[in-house]
Amino acid sequence: MLEGKAVIGETDMPQKMQEHAMRCASEALDLHEISDCKDIACYIKKQFDKTYGPGWQCVSGTSFGSYITHSSGSFIHFCLGRLAVMLFRGAA
Repeated sequence: MLEGKAVIGETDMPQKMQEHAMRCASEALDLHEISDCKDIACYIKKQFDKTYGPGWQCVSGTSFGSYITHSSGSFIHFCLGRLAVMLFRGAA
């Protein structure tokens, strides 16, 4: 749907992982309405848990604030249209 139209705010992820995150978000938007933020976040988290191992956290929505600690190389915040996505692996 919106693949390739993401605007990255912050990231320390490797490029391929960034692309995977944005692809997962696009797939989630194809499956769910933008108002179903919990389902979108759940889809992205499960895809990353399956691919990169457990411990991923995802927040999505049209407005939110955060203050988190994350493992190095595992953080991305980006927007697809009105939807903002923050994906990260928690620090140990």
